[in-house]
Amino acid sequence: MMIAHPPRTYLANSGIRWFDEKQYGDKARERKRLREEAFLFILKLATAPIEKIAIENPEGWLNTHWRKPDQIIQPWMFGEPESKRTCLWLKNLPLLHSTQIVKPKTYSYFKKGKHSGEPIYWSNYLSNSDDRWKKRSETFLGIAKAMAEQWGDWSENEHKKS
Repeated sequence: MMIAHPPRTYLANSGIRWFDEKQYGDKARERKRLREEAFLFILKLATAPIEKIAIENPEGWLNTHWRKPDQIIQPWMFGEPESKRTCLWLKNLPLLHSTQIVKPKTYSYFKKGKHSGEPIYWSNYLSNSDDRWKKRSETFLGIAKAMAEQWGDWSENEHKKS
């Protein structure tokens, strides 16, 4: 089994503005080239000769240019009081079942603009820093535990049948 967490730098919606060639010119064209490389890497993972595969990535370019994910989960579905949409593309693995649904923590509310009055959750609230990307790319423990318990047990049970 492979559970892959490939780099999301060029695939996530959070950085979509940096692909605007009119505004960013050659930098945007280079980012598009790097996005294509990232996508080819995803395809290699997805077609690897491994029986069970899970590829995790945020909502973004893959959803519209490759295929829809098999499942979209949130940390709050697994006992973590945070909000971060996480997509799963699965091969020969069942969907994850929520283990403990909790209310996501609200850090603040948007004061103006198109999101006025809507809650601000964890990933939007993180301050800009050199390691913001690293914090945003972490897998929450509740999700990791659910993967290990549900897919590990499922794999063992499937193995016992053969």
